[in-house]
Amino acid sequence: MKRAIVTGGSGLIGQAICSRLLQDGWEVASFDLKEGKLGIQIHCDLSSEASIIDAFHKLGWDRLDLLVNNGGMVFDTFMQFSEASLEKWNSTIGSHLTGAFLMSRAAQPLLATGGSIIMMASTRALMSEGVDFAYAAAKGGMVALGQALAVQLGPKIRVNTIAPGWITDETNLSDAAEAQHPVGRVGRPEDIAEAVLYLASAGFVTGQTLVVDGGMTKKMIYTE
Repeated sequence: MKRAIVTGGSGLIGQAICSRLLQDGWEVASFDLKEGKLGIQIHCDLSSEASIIDAFHKLGWDRLDLLVNNGGMVFDTFMQFSEASLEKWNSTIGSHLTGAFLMSRAAQPLLATGGSIIMMASTRALMSEGVDFAYAAAKGGMVALGQALAVQLGPKIRVNTIAPGWITDETNLSDAAEAQHPVGRVGRPEDIAEAVLYLASAGFVTGQTLVVDGGMTKKMIYTE
């Protein structure tokens, strides 16, 4: 049985990833501060090296096939640049970028030949609302980290990045919201889970960033 660790497994996208992997016959562990409902639950602060070491020790696995670096703080970190504190900046970078570094480093000795690391970035690494500057910086760093690790850890381990766009489980969105996407709808968590499964098995794909956004970042928008 293949084994996967998913960070942030209790969140919207994390739950969908865990569920899809379990359906596909994987053994799954979720590393998160919040307890989820799927797979093996391991309490872990992704910004803490000691917490990550302890989490791997508690899990006790001697082999791993997939690490999905999906965890991290999101909208709590949106702020005006002039009002930004170093504490908030560090907490954002820590939970996303530093967490991805620490988790990947800890997972490397366990990953089997042909194993895979997937970074969960965001289209906010490619476009921005401004107030998301800390989050965007963290996600942009994950794109760069994924590329570099693909070069250094290959050929044994493949490393890729997914950049989700607007992903939600809401069902009452406006027609205008849906129409912003060339595919005609907003993304669902299952769309990202399917992308994870693809990259986990795509043996000739490494160092890539897969944008899963319904084409939203490709649509030019003019204000009349």
